[in-house]
Amino acid sequence: MSDDPELEYAILGGGCFWCLEAVYENVAGVVEVRSGYAGGELESPTYEQVCAGLSNHAEVVRIGFDRNRVSYEEILNWFWKIHDPTTRDRQGADVGRQYRSVVFYLGEEQKRLAEESLHAEQRRLVEPIVTELLPAPVFWPAEDYHQQYFKRHPESGYCRVVIAPKVKKAGF
Repeated sequence: MSDDPELEYAILGGGCFWCLEAVYENVAGVVEVRSGYAGGELESPTYEQVCAGLSNHAEVVRIGFDRNRVSYEEILNWFWKIHDPTTRDRQGADVGRQYRSVVFYLGEEQKRLAEESLHAEQRRLVEPIVTELLPAPVFWPAEDYHQQYFKRHPESGYCRVVIAPKVKKAGF
């Protein structure tokens, strides 16, 4: 994982990180997407610890994007489209605190833009948005076998039934 000074980063959680990663990898201007964990108490959490609810981390993606090609606001617009921000601690059949909807903002400008984006999205919805807006904590990359999961396993059951429809719904 790089920290390219030419890129801006976003850290978002909206259910299974494989789903978010699969969509964002197709967004023009996104240069890198890394699945991982953020917002919990343990250092270097493992997938098993996160899934067992032992760490309070959310499954997230860290998105590196070229701000000359795609804005943070556009990154957030995709976020609202590809998950349900009105369900607490779940997306579809994935249930647990690790699947919460969360925007971890990196700096005051991202915080302001995230608040504006959330309020604009709320005006379009009937149900209240439960997405958390929090300062970015340490991002812990997930294990290598989680990275680019959909690209590497398109025929797996979860990919065909859950991820592929999200990617298609997003228009990719």
